[in-house]
Amino acid sequence: MKSKELKILLASPRGFCAGVDRAIEIVKKSIEKYGRPVYVRHEIVHNKHVVESLKKIGAIFVEELDEIKDKSRPVIFSAHGVPKSVPKEATNLNMQYIDATCPLVSKVHREAENLYKAGAHIILIGHKNHPEVVGTMGQIPKESIDLIENIKDVEKFENKKNKDLAFITQTTLSVDDTKEIINKLKEKFPKIKEPKKEDICYATTNRQSAVKKISNLCEMFFVIGSRNSSNSVRLVEVAKNSGCSNAVLIHSESDIPYEKISKCSTIGISSGASAPEILVKNFVNSLKEKFKLNIEEVEIIKEDVIFKIPGKLN
Repeated sequence: MKSKELKILLASPRGFCAGVDRAIEIVKKSIEKYGRPVYVRHEIVHNKHVVESLKKIGAIFVEELDEIKDKSRPVIFSAHGVPKSVPKEATNLNMQYIDATCPLVSKVHREAENLYKAGAHIILIGHKNHPEVVGTMGQIPKESIDLIENIKDVEKFENKKNKDLAFITQTTLSVDDTKEIINKLKEKFPKIKEPKKEDICYATTNRQSAVKKISNLCEMFFVIGSRNSSNSVRLVEVAKNSGCSNAVLIHSESDIPYEKISKCSTIGISSGASAPEILVKNFVNSLKEKFKLNIEEVEIIKEDVIFKIPGKLN
């Protein structure tokens, strides 16, 4: 008997962004055009459900090009972007490649290149070893770029070469944390050059704003997404920092904490930019079996961004 009523505040926008949509479409269209298998270097987007569904239709995921046995098959580069050495290697191996890098990540790549050509030393604000960071740092010689992850790194950083400084950022960071780091950089290096337009992508900003709007009204907050998805992990942090200390990431191996949920009257739900809406529906359906739900969608902005797929796939 479902006696307990549970209010759900559903954050909107949530889930897939235009860059993720485009990357998944590129894999599907490549399989249609070139047949099976098509190789994908690194997870196309950080979500197990997406990766498994693409495997079923003929995608094979590898970490490096040398794992690909049949070099006559096309390879797709993931939405996170790749260092310049990767397309070069593909060309040397006579491999056909399709680049599914998100256009907003490509924008940061071009920024890094232009700043380097203008003689600046670049600081990249981001998370070490994240594929997007590896790709961005790989656009220019490694002695011309330094990674900064937190305030401590800013304090330790010295402009040894006495060059003009400029900063760029990973696109999926927490807007608030990044602001702190940027303020610290500007304080230490007043002449540091900043991007004309913020590097954190519109979808990251929108999803974080939607979570901020509702998290202080919730006793628990759930973000549907993968553990290696930077933007999903950031959404959990945003919920905690915005008034809901009990915020949790729900990933493919998570058990739903029904016992804790039963003690709540209102919970919040959002999903990372690489999490398909079906995962949110599944989560809500599993709650429906235990509770009487009152669902309210809280939309802060309508997203209508669409990124075109490469012409050769049309």
